[in-house]
Amino acid sequence: MSSPNIHPAAPHHLPAFITAPGETDYLMVAMAVLLVVAVLTVGIIFFRLHTLPERMAHKSQKLQFEIVAVLGLLALFTHVHLFWVAGLLLALIDLPDFSGLFGRMAHALERIAGVAPRRGTASSPEPPDPSDSREIPVEPQPEHPGHRKEPTHA
Repeated sequence: MSSPNIHPAAPHHLPAFITAPGETDYLMVAMAVLLVVAVLTVGIIFFRLHTLPERMAHKSQKLQFEIVAVLGLLALFTHVHLFWVAGLLLALIDLPDFSGLFGRMAHALERIAGVAPRRGTASSPEPPDPSDSREIPVEPQPEHPGHRKEPTHA
């Protein structure tokens, strides 16, 4: 005879993952937890990969860090992967800092032209104060490389 809880068409031996009515389905609970953990893990990996160019540019102190960050945000919100690739390439390329070089060139050209440098600009140093009477002694340079200067004893 069969038990009153089991349908007459069901086999007498049921697999372990089939639960009786009203009992907790532990396999379903485990799969739900696994699904939540898997979705969170994939999301974390996605965001870590997505911020890779920005972290690379920030770690190496690149000048173009802000551009890389904006390209990363554009790629995230528009789903245009070309922005991410462009940000990655900018993070990998080391652009030279021309600002200091151009500032020194402008200051040298102003000196050559005899133009007084503009005050308040970061690229041009302040002109020397004429009331400052301190002078830095300059030793004469030898005339040719083989010439050695004899030390003087005082």
